Amino acid sequence: MEALKKREEVAEEQTWSLEDLFVSEEAWEAEYERLNNRLSAYGELKGKLGESAEKLLTCLKLDEETSEALDRLYSYASCKQDEDTKIGRSQERYQRVARLAVCAGSVSAFIRSEILSIPEEQLAYFRRVLPELKRYDRTLSEILRDRPYTRSREVEELLADAAEMSRSAYETFSMLNNADIRFPDVTDESGAVIELTNARYTGLLMSENRDVRREAFQAMYETYGKQKNMLAANFAANVKQAVFFAKARHFSSTRAYYLTGNRIPEEVYDQLIEAVHEALPLMYRYVALRKKVLGLSKLHLYDVYVPLVREQKEKIPFDRAKEWVLQALAPLGEAYREILKEAFENRWIDYAENEGKRSGAYSSGVYGAHPYILMTYKEKLEDVFTLVHELGHSVHSYLSDRAQTYNDSQYRIFVAETASTCNEALLNHYLLAHREGRAQKAYILNHFLDSFKGTLFRQTMFAEFERDMHRAGEEGIPLTAEYLCGEYRKLNERYFGPEMVVDEEIAMEWARIPHFYRPFYVYQYATGFSAAIALSKRILEEGEPAVADYMKFLSGGCTKDPIELLKEAGVDMSRREPVRDAMHVFERYLNQLEELLEREE
Repeated sequence: MEALKKREEVAEEQTWSLEDLFVSEEAWEAEYERLNNRLSAYGELKGKLGESAEKLLTCLKLDEETSEALDRLYSYASCKQDEDTKIGRSQERYQRVARLAVCAGSVSAFIRSEILSIPEEQLAYFRRVLPELKRYDRTLSEILRDRPYTRSREVEELLADAAEMSRSAYETFSMLNNADIRFPDVTDESGAVIELTNARYTGLLMSENRDVRREAFQAMYETYGKQKNMLAANFAANVKQAVFFAKARHFSSTRAYYLTGNRIPEEVYDQLIEAVHEALPLMYRYVALRKKVLGLSKLHLYDVYVPLVREQKEKIPFDRAKEWVLQALAPLGEAYREILKEAFENRWIDYAENEGKRSGAYSSGVYGAHPYILMTYKEKLEDVFTLVHELGHSVHSYLSDRAQTYNDSQYRIFVAETASTCNEALLNHYLLAHREGRAQKAYILNHFLDSFKGTLFRQTMFAEFERDMHRAGEEGIPLTAEYLCGEYRKLNERYFGPEMVVDEEIAMEWARIPHFYRPFYVYQYATGFSAAIALSKRILEEGEPAVADYMKFLSGGCTKDPIELLKEAGVDMSRREPVRDAMHVFERYLNQLEELLEREE
């Protein structure tokens, strides 16, 4: 096996251009010191926001500029750490900016409560007589909207100080999951004995050798099972911190607390689960097809990831992937294409593999600069989908940043996955139309059906588990390992249906899902996926009018609530129809795959 390159050995064109953020580490340090010193300016304004429109404007400007500068510092520190996680100074830099962010949150915590203490007629007068305050119309309106949940200045400062402590459960899980936990050795497909890791696990579950899949599956969950009581206590601690903050802000539940922060009605969450429940017979049919194609008398949960169609061994160089992306996204118009070309030509993307590089992929938007994409491109079709996915995030950030002020550019998490998954749907459509041969088409269909399974079905199952466990925590039900495992196993039985053997080990899967430490986040993958399928369908069928609406959505930032932004693009997520429409697409692809596989029999 070829040794991994060191970071300094990687060709520059395969790396991102962090010098577009800061020309050097010394420049980062200078900006860090400048911002650190500037935080004292908050103290000069504290208690004075109601004195005049000018002081209110000064404070809002200070806070916007501080947030923008922090984002820039954080993005650079995060990217430097991720490109080579072994470098100690990069870890230290990241920790410093994280502490600075907590400090900034603490010294600025008075703003919301102090604005709310200004009499409404006086605040309206300020906004009327000082035109410059119009820049902050959305910011002020959002603060006023949160009046029922904002506490006194002293309580707000206390809650801000508690923010760092509230991350303890996540940090404990992260240390265990990424650093301390050790899995046993397993045998891979070639017969080699290797150490099982979280990074290797999915690859082993995709092995055509069933013994490899079973051994990895059992080893993974038996290892977590040995820590089940600690993991359950930590999970419960995270629920308790959520309950604490929800109560402190007078929310009816933890879910109401987190969804209100993103301006999402709670019924959207329940309608997602109910719509997916309606479509579970399609999931059962998919499971039955998997069982039949794999030729198994019993289908186990460790058989869920192995592709139904053998992967095409064709290598896809990065230059060819770029061409596919440009052609697949051509329906989005020339303006979108120009942004993609800029991303490729101006080193937005860090795609080489090197020692110490963080695994996975992400896009990080940076206001006033350009987005950055981290991924590892290994010339597989899966990598092309990852590339087009992250470019969806990047173009979304790029357009919102250029159309809006900093404060108004920060789009909500609820819509974040829509742009990325819409790109994937368009790539899937392009490949099905232009790839030749049954095997290639069947592989692409299988790939996208697995995306449905992993995103719309699986993430909704996660969302249902999270909803139920938080309700239990609020009601005082002890979240013991036995309770968590029992409830999680029941959901697997419901979602996979009668053709699946729900192995006992799967009851521990909740223990390895990091998103559970970011409460009520995962459902947005499923809603975003549904919206994206609907939008891609409209773009392909209606052309220019749909593209115009979509580009307006991508440029909208947070100028409207997420549900309203999506309505403007042509999708109403306050109803079940987008999820149902997505399921119709799932059924159509399932029909096509069944037909292709039957021809090969």
